[in-house]
Amino acid sequence: MTSAQIGDVRIEYVVDGPDDAEPMLLIMGMGAQLVAWPQDLVDLLVDQGFRVIRYDNRDQGLSSFTDAPPPSRGDIARGLAARRLARADYTLGDLADDAAGLLEHLGIASAHVVGASMGGMIAQELTVSRPEMVRSLCSIMSNTGHRRHGRTSAKLLPALVRQIRANPPRTRDEAIAASVEAFRVIAGKDFDADEMRLMAQAHVERGTVTSVSRDRQLNAINASPDRTARLRTITVPTLVIHGLRDRLVLPSGGVATARAISGSRLLMFPEMGHDLPRGRRAEMAEAITQNARRSADPR
Repeated sequence: MTSAQIGDVRIEYVVDGPDDAEPMLLIMGMGAQLVAWPQDLVDLLVDQGFRVIRYDNRDQGLSSFTDAPPPSRGDIARGLAARRLARADYTLGDLADDAAGLLEHLGIASAHVVGASMGGMIAQELTVSRPEMVRSLCSIMSNTGHRRHGRTSAKLLPALVRQIRANPPRTRDEAIAASVEAFRVIAGKDFDADEMRLMAQAHVERGTVTSVSRDRQLNAINASPDRTARLRTITVPTLVIHGLRDRLVLPSGGVATARAISGSRLLMFPEMGHDLPRGRRAEMAEAITQNARRSADPR
């Protein structure tokens, strides 16, 4: 693993696959590091002929952290209540600039782009703001930024509030246990506690896991504009993946994304929640590959 300096932000990244393969950039979501991409999914994409690039968004893992006062609960509440009230240190547009800067650092003119959750939002933003850099787009368990679509289920809110109000973990074991529980409440029916424990352990061992980082990224989402109208300008091959059991970003978010992007394909899994279930990873890799192959870009 190594890092790229992009303006004032240092981005940690890792590359799998040969240097001469087609580049594919994977962008992870809020509060998650690059290790949240399951290694077997990465390996499947490498086997399909891609050079797979993963990275930690700013305020996560081994990338740099924002030097500013932490968001207050009032800041978060106001942002959740209305976009015009949101106050953030950066927006999804800034996070998309980080992604573009990383590709430029690597000497990559364009790449296939895959994003999960907040990463899907960043991938969408990158595609509409820097279309020349995106060969194909895959948006997973995400939404368009329209607050009517892809909202969080009211049934999930009590569990999320308990997590936000919980005291910070004091030990490594407490941090791992809290992460596993956080994954559990948003996952689908095929939740694998053992795999999630290993992922949580990797998160803790790679860098500081804090609620402040999560809150900064949540504020970035809340402060960013609705992308629906701009998504209609996308012309690259697009795949939208969503789980019908997703309560963190309801399936309407995926449906709205697919409707906004002309010619896009929508793939929905009945048992999938806000996760990347092991039993569907081979299908996901195949679908992502087929979507990428629709691109006529020879670069």
